[in-house]
Amino acid sequence: MDLQSSQTRHQTYVVITAFCSLLAIVGFALYGLPLFYNFYIDEFGWTRKIVTSGNFYSKMLVAPLFGFIAGWIIDKYGPRKMLMTGALMTLIAFIGLSMMKSLSIFYISYVFVALGYVFGGPLPCQVLISRWFTKNRGKAMGIAYLGIGIGFTIVPQLVVVLEKNLGWNMALVSLGILIVLVSVPLALFVKDSPSKTDVTIAPEPAVPIKSILSNRNLYLLALGSMCSIGAVGGINQHLKLYLKDLSMADATIANTISLVAFSSLAGRVIMGWLADIFPRKYVMILIYLLVGGTIPLLLVPDFPGRLYIFAVIFGLGLGGDYMIIPLMAGDLFGVRTLGRVMGIVLVADGIAEAGLPVLVGHLFDVNGSYMYGFLILIGLALIGTLVVSFLPKRKQETVPASN
Repeated sequence: MDLQSSQTRHQTYVVITAFCSLLAIVGFALYGLPLFYNFYIDEFGWTRKIVTSGNFYSKMLVAPLFGFIAGWIIDKYGPRKMLMTGALMTLIAFIGLSMMKSLSIFYISYVFVALGYVFGGPLPCQVLISRWFTKNRGKAMGIAYLGIGIGFTIVPQLVVVLEKNLGWNMALVSLGILIVLVSVPLALFVKDSPSKTDVTIAPEPAVPIKSILSNRNLYLLALGSMCSIGAVGGINQHLKLYLKDLSMADATIANTISLVAFSSLAGRVIMGWLADIFPRKYVMILIYLLVGGTIPLLLVPDFPGRLYIFAVIFGLGLGGDYMIIPLMAGDLFGVRTLGRVMGIVLVADGIAEAGLPVLVGHLFDVNGSYMYGFLILIGLALIGTLVVSFLPKRKQETVPASN
């Protein structure tokens, strides 16, 4: 087998592995769990602030403790074992949530949800793809991130069927098992990094951690992404509850959420393609404007097609939101230190993604309306757009590590 054929074969396997892991850990787990919130509210009498707080408290605990460590582990030992560990932790979380009778088990289970996301979610997948691709990295990342959209599209329909036939408890167990079956088998055999005989990738100097932490672009990237990811998280975790308040049937709710997810598939492909053609800063700004510009549709008086317009346009922004961040980070700091950079950025993003839904839930509990919470999310998305505008348009020269 010649070098080109070997390169193509290994790169294809890497993209498929990342695709399946993102489908399971993000598409099924991250986007699937909020679909169970209404069952917790009905059975335990919990408020919207409480049902969204598990994700927040666990991220606050896990992200600072393990986010930096995870980035270091990936840079040192590679992403393969991380992917498998994350899937098993997610299964433990789903089993715990299915058996819980108290808030303590709820919070403990969500710690494992957060661990599963850190160890098996976007971070190791981003590093894996970045190690295997230089040219067409944006397209590869876009294809892999289609897994999130497909998982997100499937999971509302899956939850409706599983809950109807098994009850919400066993639906959680079944979903957890499915996550392992989808994500683990391919990860068993993926190679962490290319060898000289696998793929030709130009060597890239590492950036010292001191240079990373002293670079203002790290903080601009983290702050800008926090704002947009927080807005996305605030909508996603409350979307089913918002639609339930409109007295929509469960099947119609599932179809609306699936439309958001299906639109995100197009968003991932389109934004990945644009990111390989235009400066990624401008693609990032476009994504953030799509997110912030569609949330007002949830606040205006109803009109024919309102929710469908929201679902399509918001989905396009959602599709590119998570994907564009590692591409920008790779441009700014290089691939060899991407794990450490994204470990820092994902800690910040995880806190925003988990914290804003709690704030929105609290404001709803106090006011009986999503208006104030959604206005905050709109403002955050626009602030994120402004912050990202200060990032450089072109790739920067990296500073070689000193011996």
